[in-house]
Amino acid sequence: MRASSGRAHVSGAETLTKEEDIITVASSFLLRALCHKKGAPSEIVLTVEKLKEGPSPVTLLPVKTLDCTSPGRAKIIIKELLKKEGVSETSIKKALSLVYSSKTMRGASLMDMKTGRRLEPDRSRGIRVSRLGIEETSEERLSEMLEKLGINTTRVKEALILASKVASCPGIVAELCISDDPDYTTGYVASKRLGYQRIPNIKKRGSLSGGRVFFVKTGSDIGRIIRYLEKKPVVVSVER
Repeated sequence: MRASSGRAHVSGAETLTKEEDIITVASSFLLRALCHKKGAPSEIVLTVEKLKEGPSPVTLLPVKTLDCTSPGRAKIIIKELLKKEGVSETSIKKALSLVYSSKTMRGASLMDMKTGRRLEPDRSRGIRVSRLGIEETSEERLSEMLEKLGINTTRVKEALILASKVASCPGIVAELCISDDPDYTTGYVASKRLGYQRIPNIKKRGSLSGGRVFFVKTGSDIGRIIRYLEKKPVVVSVER
């Protein structure tokens, strides 16, 4: 589901589901779009597509919430985490400028981890991670795990599932995300090695800034990365 108001993105959601659950899931997505805090959308696009191949298994990233009290501190944490993954100062600076901009990003940006060059073919559209879901038994375990951490919400679940698919993509070393929702101020840095690192107070409440950047190894096959993120079906599982 993609909801927009003019050219501005309002809401989005996606999952893999069984045929018998399509109506229930579609209804919940429509309700989300119509009741979003950003206001009523002028357009809602709902797509239901039958998979042509079975989903591949992906392990859910481990979750950690960091101690952060301000956007200024968040930027320091972001730099420290991304440097651990070998992302250059230049790329970090350009990524921060992108996600803290007031210009809403429709999709994610692909960025060379060394040069900071943007690699997505269409910057206005960006990259949209698609065809992802979670195993039924794992969904229950995920809820239990997040409940213990006090963060058992649909927003956290969906972001964690998406980040887990992104981290599993060959050629991607890390992800930086800030929600463009003015009422949601927790972002994250994620990677296969770092896990899913939640950063509270990543922006000020009321801010419309936000975006998502995927840092790519220099010399990677960009077409292959895009096909994996947008077309490859994966189902996430929670390790016992």
